[in-house]
Amino acid sequence: MTELAKNMDSYVKDYLVPIETNWQPADMLPDSTKDSFFSDVKALQEAANELPYDYWAVLVGDTITEEALPTYESWLLAMDTVNQVDQNDGWTRWIRNWTAEENRHGNLLGTYLYLSGKVDMKAVAVSTQYLIADGFDIGTSADPYRNFVYTSFQELATNISHRRTASLAKQHGNSLLSRMCAQIAADELRHHKAYRAFVSEIFTLDPNEMMLAFADMMKKKIVMPAHFLREINGAKSSLFEHFSDAAQRLGVYTTNDYVTIMRGLISDWNIENMTGLNESAEKARDYVANLPARLEKLADRVKVPELAYPFSWIA
Repeated sequence: MTELAKNMDSYVKDYLVPIETNWQPADMLPDSTKDSFFSDVKALQEAANELPYDYWAVLVGDTITEEALPTYESWLLAMDTVNQVDQNDGWTRWIRNWTAEENRHGNLLGTYLYLSGKVDMKAVAVSTQYLIADGFDIGTSADPYRNFVYTSFQELATNISHRRTASLAKQHGNSLLSRMCAQIAADELRHHKAYRAFVSEIFTLDPNEMMLAFADMMKKKIVMPAHFLREINGAKSSLFEHFSDAAQRLGVYTTNDYVTIMRGLISDWNIENMTGLNESAEKARDYVANLPARLEKLADRVKVPELAYPFSWIA
């Protein structure tokens, strides 16, 4: 991590956009300072009427996931070797700048949901507060190697989800929402590439431990940040499963996508051809290389419930 941190200036420059030139939510939302504001909101609401029930379930779930950003920032800042006191610490600067970019996503989607008139915003706010208060357990502890495997995977999963919600919005004639989701998806892809590059460099510096970390995360399975999702009654529930079912029905994020992401990371990090490892790391390499084929067989057996769950979020 210390060696990798020496290159953080380059990563910040290559994978983050300067604040002065970055997009902001106001660029895509109706402008309340203009006389056309109310007519623009009406047009937004009319376009929103064309979107199906499962789409709203997925969009709200995605929004709540984005709004739980405080959990993700605090988790990353607690990683080993991160020094929050030193304002010039490379990792601290990366995490804070990454957070600043991610913060716009929930802001944009949350405002869209509010203006759409299709969502019970109190129910959404309660779910969001629960999710932040409950935190999460993604199985990484404070280990940066495992955290970067997680973020490499999860950022690409988020990219896929937002990219497909953008495509579906366009199919339903909602060009504004399509642009919003596509812009968020582009951010997630840049962030994925950065975390993927971190892992690539760690494989060069410390291949044995990095391989063990990769295998460990694949054994545990990558859980999504909103896996503790619950609704306004506050009861622990299977709500995340219902959210995932809606995403599967829409084809926004599926079990097969999980396998595809895994295959992509194995290829990007050249796992199958990696040599010079110790015995434990070799076993870990072989486990990871053979895992996608095993999971693919399981994915083909997954059956998604046809009936939509009555989410409290949707008005």
